[in-house]
Amino acid sequence: MTERGSPSERLYASLRAAILHGEFAPEQALKPQELAKAGEVSLAVAREALLRLVGEGLATRLPNRGFAVPAVNAGRRQQIAEARAVTEPEILRLSIERGGVDWEVRVRAAHHHLARTPSREPGGTHASDAWSEAHRRFHRALLEGCGNPVLLDGFDRLWTASELARRWSGAIVPERDGVKEHRALERAALGRDAERAAGLLARHVGAPRGT
Repeated sequence: MTERGSPSERLYASLRAAILHGEFAPEQALKPQELAKAGEVSLAVAREALLRLVGEGLATRLPNRGFAVPAVNAGRRQQIAEARAVTEPEILRLSIERGGVDWEVRVRAAHHHLARTPSREPGGTHASDAWSEAHRRFHRALLEGCGNPVLLDGFDRLWTASELARRWSGAIVPERDGVKEHRALERAALGRDAERAAGLLARHVGAPRGT
C-alpha cells in the first residue's frame, strides 16, 4: 500500500492490485468490515473503495449489499473476447479517420515501449506487470484518436475484465506471436489502412485469451 493519496485511494489501489494478482479467488466475498479493519480505515472508506472497484469491473455487488470478486469462467471469457472483437475494431476505424499527428506519435511511442518491455519477469511464466501496463497503453493509444470519451470508457471497462480473465486463465499462449501481431496493428493504423487494421484487431482480441 502506498503512502500517498487519501485512505480510500490507498485501499482501492491495494485491493485492485490484490485482485489482479489473484490474492482473492473468483467469487470470493469482499467484506467491507474486514477490509476496513485490515486497512485501518473506516467502514465508509472501505465501501467507497469497493464501489470504485465495482465501477471498474473488478468487484460485483451482491443482492444483500455485499461485494465479491467477479466470477470468470470459459463462457465469460468468450463473451468478453466477443464484445471486444465487435466494438474495438469500429473504434479503431474512427481513430484512423479522426486521429491527427499527435495520435500517430502516441501510437508509435506506445508500440515502441511495448516492444521493448519484457513480457515476463526473469524465470516467470506469466506476463509481468510492466508488460501488462505497456500492453494496455498501446491498445488504448490505438483507439484514442476517435475523440469519444464514452467509447474509451467502454474500452477501459472491457480491458479490465479481459485482463482479469487473462491473468486467471494462465500463462501467455505460446503459439501466438504477439510481437508480430502488435507490429502489424501499428503499421496498419499509422498507414491509415482502416480495413486492414480493423480486421487485424478483430482477430487479435477475439483469439483464445485475446490480447
